Amino acid sequence: MAWRWQRCSPGWDGRHEECAVKLLVVLTTEANQAKAEALAAQLLEQRLAACIALQPQKSLYHWQGRIEQDSEVQLVIKTNTERLEALEIALHQLHSYDVPEWIVLSGECSEAYGSWLSSSLKPPQPGPGDAAAPGL
Repeated sequence: MAWRWQRCSPGWDGRHEECAVKLLVVLTTEANQAKAEALAAQLLEQRLAACIALQPQKSLYHWQGRIEQDSEVQLVIKTNTERLEALEIALHQLHSYDVPEWIVLSGECSEAYGSWLSSSLKPPQPGPGDAAAPGL
């Protein structure tokens, strides 16, 4: 039997919430801050991610028979299983690298965070008075 927390840490109001909501964290890197911000903005605009944290880092890696060293920006992308395939396609189309990092980590989050995550990934609903898009 796998061990897991039975309860999350207290929220802002001191209550404990059950850890029952699944989420995915996708890791990738970009060459610099500007490229990372541009990629993040496009993924957020398409609602493929609810949140993307950008973290500057130094990377050492094998590339074309040599050990390379570069400054990069790690993108920590929060999404759900429903948006994962579209996220992967978009990330590979938009990324500046020939072989972008694509690491998917599965986890659980609080019910409140999961609710926010899910609602952030849904396309906005037209409000009252918004004209419906004409059919083509």
